[in-house]
This record gives sequence, structure tokens and C-alpha cells, in this order.
Amino acid sequence: MPTTVARRLNRNLLFLALACSLAACKPSTDTATAPAPTEAAATAPAIGVDLAGIDKSVKPGDDFDAFANGTWRNSATIPDDRSSIGTGYEVQKKAEQRNADLIKGLAASNPAAGSDARKIADYYAAYMDEAGIEARGLQPLQPELAKIDAIASKADLARVLGSGLRADVDPLNATNYHTDNLFGLFVAQGLQDPEHNVATLMQGGVVMPDREYYLSNDKEMMETRAKYLEYVTALLRLANVAEAEGKAKDIVALETKIAKAQSSIVDTQDVHKANNPWAMADFAKKAPGLDWNAYFAAAGLSDEKTIVAWQPLAITRLSALVGSEPLEVWKDYLTFHALSRNADLLPKAYADLRFGFFGTTLQGTPKQKDRWKRALDSTNNALGDAVGKLYVEKYFPASSKAQVEEMVRNILAAFAERVDTLEWMTPQTKAKAKAKAQTMRVSVGYPETWRDYGALEIRADDPLGNRLRAEEHEYKHQIAKLHQSVDRGEWWMTPQTVNAVNLPLQNAMNFPAAILEAPFFDPRADAAANYGSIGAVIGHEISHGFDDTGAEFDAQGRLANWWTPEDAKHFKEATARLAAQYDAYEPLPGLHIKGEQTLGENIADVSGLTIAYLAYKKSLGGKEAPVIDGLTGDQRFFLAYAQGWRSKMRDAALRQRVLTDGHSPGRWRAQTVRNIDAWYDAYGAKPGEQLYLAPADRVKIW
Repeated sequence: MPTTVARRLNRNLLFLALACSLAACKPSTDTATAPAPTEAAATAPAIGVDLAGIDKSVKPGDDFDAFANGTWRNSATIPDDRSSIGTGYEVQKKAEQRNADLIKGLAASNPAAGSDARKIADYYAAYMDEAGIEARGLQPLQPELAKIDAIASKADLARVLGSGLRADVDPLNATNYHTDNLFGLFVAQGLQDPEHNVATLMQGGVVMPDREYYLSNDKEMMETRAKYLEYVTALLRLANVAEAEGKAKDIVALETKIAKAQSSIVDTQDVHKANNPWAMADFAKKAPGLDWNAYFAAAGLSDEKTIVAWQPLAITRLSALVGSEPLEVWKDYLTFHALSRNADLLPKAYADLRFGFFGTTLQGTPKQKDRWKRALDSTNNALGDAVGKLYVEKYFPASSKAQVEEMVRNILAAFAERVDTLEWMTPQTKAKAKAKAQTMRVSVGYPETWRDYGALEIRADDPLGNRLRAEEHEYKHQIAKLHQSVDRGEWWMTPQTVNAVNLPLQNAMNFPAAILEAPFFDPRADAAANYGSIGAVIGHEISHGFDDTGAEFDAQGRLANWWTPEDAKHFKEATARLAAQYDAYEPLPGLHIKGEQTLGENIADVSGLTIAYLAYKKSLGGKEAPVIDGLTGDQRFFLAYAQGWRSKMRDAALRQRVLTDGHSPGRWRAQTVRNIDAWYDAYGAKPGEQLYLAPADRVKIW
């Protein structure tokens, strides 16, 4: 993932990961997208679901996703500049157009120099200046290239590596474990110290999305590696690097060694393997090879007493590679990374080469997004809160905020009632679960405080410099938190992001304004549709507080075991059955979903849908829901849920999702309904149908 400065993709619903592939997007990867309702649905807000998208030739009990979305999928076309489409994509298009209107309006209003509005307008204008970018060539990147070229010792190498450290990973809020820098930094409260922020170092160093792209013997992966070598070679040649072919082979060989040194996604997800605070002196002892004093000094971290090593074995191995691999190979590696990471703001030939690999090869996308869309993405990454403040002022009414906050209260209340009914859970664990739910901080729409961009220099004639300065500004913001009180209300997404997130360390949730739009949320729609769509989103995020990771954190966000052994045993047995359920799904021939890798999101889907359904029934006040267009309230509820996950995805993007992401693809998330008893009553699924599970085999967690 190219280094971005927007708040990161979080432990989230992942709507835009499909769309990009809900915040800044990796060139490789999460957001699971789902498409919007058809015109017919838009004219029938009372029902809130897309009747025209249903394929009535499919039995709901055989494939509920195909039943709910089959007709839509058969006619839907993925735009040439996309790897997928879905409901999240349609909602994101609305946010995108609104952002475009806002930013173009700013430029026309000639805002005051130094104001946030001026910075937004200038950043966007600079990105759009294609003629200026062509004329400047590689000149804007020369300072970085010169710094690399001047490396004459391993101490110099450590300083350059340290100066490039960025806060571009997030192991707890996000499924964002990737950085092409050798290491990435995450700053948040300590795992067992909710009063103080700590710095966490995570593995990185490869350009392709995950270590599997370098190590797998799968035929498609081997073909991808061959195309990657072609990309590295072509980019070096374009930059007039001597002996490009030989250097490209050395670079890919080094990245392969880095991939072998890395921990797997499943190991990275295990928070108990991550709680490794190292004193600063420990790094030289436990991870020799890298000059850590020089590295941390260049990274501005010399004053820290301890830094957490999230993947300690990987950090040790990566440091050893710094010591063992030739200096010239590292210099070539850094040169290539600098070119590749910044190619979209270099002349068109560089941008086209990058897109050819990351867009077409990795995602199957034939056409690059229009430049104005890329400019919007980059502006939002650099100045997310400044744009977001304007966005909510214009597009997010107080009435929507109040209505969603009421739904959140209802769903939290339903969760507490559900805990009381769990026969398998002991009273002491129930009390702690309810306490955690009751103290959960829920933020809807936008943060209470906004970022200050006063120190960030933005120039209308320096697009690459703008982004590099914005990345550095974000990094300085993050490391400054190390010397401040923990902000319990910190937001990790911008308001204009179509996504939602649970924050286990803060015991909190963020629901940005941009996701609170139809069909996810429509203030005019029937309650069944709203609870089945945005209600399930809310339930999903609440449930993250009690999934395989969230259940490890107490009400204060402290890593603590609050389960009795009996309760923990039941929980692990139930989640193991859910992992096995997803292991059986086969999105592409021979490629199965990884049930363990996606377990946290799958737990949140099952539990969140359960809670949302209970809250929906509670909202009826004991009355029967009306039948609308021949559908009962329960039928509309489950239909809205499945249509929220409708998606259509290119095979290359689907493969990347399955291999690298903690979220299952949307088509299989829609099948979550097979674990909910009420779905069987609503749609009459019977033994012998493909989704049917006997009552004892349905996974019930919360």
C-alpha cells in the first residue's frame, strides 16, 4: 500500500476495499463493496429494498445471495476503472461527487492564503496539473533519490530507512498490515496501559500485497511474479537506471527474502503474540544487523524508553537482512520503491506502468480512474479532516445523526438483553460483557475535534512535494501522541469515508457520515430495511468488541482475560465451527476462503446480524410488521442484509481479497443468514438445500 495520510482502514466493515482495491486504499486491497439499489427501488423508499434485483428462480435455501442479488448481478457491469462494484461503491460514488463539488467550489471562491480551504484547493489543483508534472519529470523526486544515492555505509542506510518510517499500519483497528517501507509504525494506547500511548513497530518491506505473492507455488501467483519482475525492470529503465534488468532481479530476490522473513497474516492477527515491549537497548541485542540508534534517531523516536515489537521474529529477521545483504542492492531497492510509490505523481509513463501492474495485473482492472477521481482520493488522504468538516456541514443533517444514534442505543440494549438469555455463559462473564457494552463509546457522523493543518505547507505547483509533506505531517501528528494524554474520542476514519469501525483499545466505534446514506440508511425507509442494512453494520461493529480479538479487551480497552475457562471453551468451539464453515467456501477453483484469517469479521457478521434482528423486533413494540409488496418484515430485513453485501468482482481482485484480507468476499458474507433461526422461518429453507444447517449446527455466539 502506498503510504497514505488519511486515517487507516479499520477493524471495519470493509465496503470500499472491494471498491478500491470504506478510507485510503491499498494498491492491493479493505473494502468489500456492494452495489446500490436500482431505479425501481429508489422510487419505492417505503420498502427500502431492491425488488428488481431478486432472482426468484433461485431457492433462498440454496443460495441466498443469488436469490437476493442474482438478477442485479446478471445485468451489472463493472466499470473499466474498477475491480468490483457493489452497494458500497454506489454510496461511495455519491460521496465522491459531493467531494468533487465541494473542492471545485473552493477553488472558485478564492479562499484566503493559509486557510484549510486554500490548502484543499491548491492540493487538488496541483494534482490535476498534468502539464506541469510532465515538464518537471523526475525533478521533484530528486532529493529523495539523491539521499539514497549518497548512502555509503550501513549507518547511512539505517538513517535513510529510519527517515522513511511512517504511521501507515494499524493491526488493531484495521486489517492494515502492509507497508512497502521496511517497517511501519502504529501509535495508540498500550495493550495493558490505557493511560499512555505507545509506539508499535510492524514488519514491512515488500511492494506486492502479501508474502504469499512471493512464496506461493500457485500457477497464478507464479505468473504474477513474472509480471512483477517485468514491472520492476520497466520502471528502472524508464528512470534511466543503468543495468536495469540485473538490478530488477536483485530487487525481487531481496523482496523474496523479506517475504520469507515476515510473519503470516494469521500470526499477525494474534494479539497475544504481539505484546512484546522492547527497551530501546533490546533492539540491538534481539535484532542485530540494523543500526537501531541511527534508525530511531532518524525516525524521531530516540526519546522513547520502549517500543512494542508486534512481530518480534520478523523484526529480528528483517534487521539481519539489513546487515547481510549488499549495500548496493539495498540502494537499488530503495530507488525502485521511491519510484513505484510515487509514480502516480510523476509523468504519465510512470503512472501508466504502475497502474498496469497494480491495477490490471493485481486487480484485473483494464482502465485507470479518471485523474479527477485520483486527485480527490489524494486530497482526502492528505487533508481528510479539513474536507470532512466541510462535508458534514453541507451533507449530514442533525436529524440523520439523531436517528442513527437512536438505532445504536436500541441495538446496544438488544445486545445486553441477548447476553442475559445466553444459557452457556456464566453470570460473572455476562456482567463483564454487559459492562463493556454499556461503556462503549459510539461516535456518529464526525469527530468532536478536528485536525489542525496549520503547519502543513501546500503549494499549487508542487504535487509530489505536497503529498510527501502531508505524509510527514501525519507521521509527526502520530508520534506527538506519544507525549500526550490518550484521546478516548479519537477518530480513525474521516467523515467522508464509506465504512464503519470498531476500536478495541478505545472500546469505541466510529460511523462516518458518508455511510449513513441509502440504501444502508434511509430515514424514509421501512424499519426492516434500515435494521437489516445499517442496523447490521452497527451490530457488526458492536460485535467486534466481542469477537476473537475484541473479546480479549476489557471495558477500558486493556488486554485482559475477562472470560471464565468454561465460557472461553464454548466460545472457541463455536468460532472453530464458524471457521470451518467458511473454509468450505470456494470463490475460485481451488481457492478457498481462509476461515481462520477471516474469523473476526465472520464472527461480527453472525453476531451483528443476530443483534440487529433482535433490535428490529424490539422496535416494533410488540406489533406485527406490515406486509409490503408481498414481503413480511422479516423477509425484508434479511433481504436488505443480503443486498447490502451484493457485489461483482474481477477474478484477480477476488483472488487478492481471499489471500490477503481479513474480510470474506461480500457474496459469502451474505450467506451469514444460514446461522440465524429467524431466516429459516422467513424463507422456509429446508433440509437438502445447500445452505440448510440443522439447528444444532447453526453457529450461535452472541
